Amino acid sequence: MASEMDTGLKQTGEAIAAALPGAVSRVSSGYDELTLTVDADRLIETITYLRDDPAHLYACFIDLTAVDYPARPKRFDVVTHLLSPKHNRRIRIKVETDGTTPVPSLTSLYPGADWYERETYDLFGIMFAGHPDLRRILTDYGFDGHPLRKDFPMTGYVEVRYDDQQKRVVYGPVQLTQEFRQFDFLSPWEGAIDYALPGDEKASLDGNSKE
Repeated sequence: MASEMDTGLKQTGEAIAAALPGAVSRVSSGYDELTLTVDADRLIETITYLRDDPAHLYACFIDLTAVDYPARPKRFDVVTHLLSPKHNRRIRIKVETDGTTPVPSLTSLYPGADWYERETYDLFGIMFAGHPDLRRILTDYGFDGHPLRKDFPMTGYVEVRYDDQQKRVVYGPVQLTQEFRQFDFLSPWEGAIDYALPGDEKASLDGNSKE
């Protein structure tokens, strides 16, 4: 059974959707926070309404990031969090996009979104149309790929090291110095079942010594 607060949040979301016909595709609530899924083409209109309308006044930009769902055609959710100091309410706005279609930048409405959008571009590869300076912010300018995509390899594509002979940092393909192994023979959770512990080479698994 939904709580009274969740019911109130849902009613607020439905009122926002009614004020912006066709802009909001889904209204949900959870953890005492309202979530709206918004069409990307109507994002600026929706955010402007939420910021300026006296019933909402979400004047404070909190956060912007993304979530990757590789199995979906539109694999990314771009997620924005806003705060209304006037009404002491928070709201979450989601926009779905694929790996190539830009999402409208919020920097014209909230200048503080600048670095958050750069970080989301850097780590997920999501483009933001209208951003004044969309470039990497956490990885190197020559970095290959976007490391928070779920299909990005754990090892990356290149490795960086300092070369003593060249006296500079160099880039090269990733090289694993040894094959992956599970060093669990001293694990207190698994126990030594199928092999002998170091030092017990002369003992057989059934307890009889090997002569």
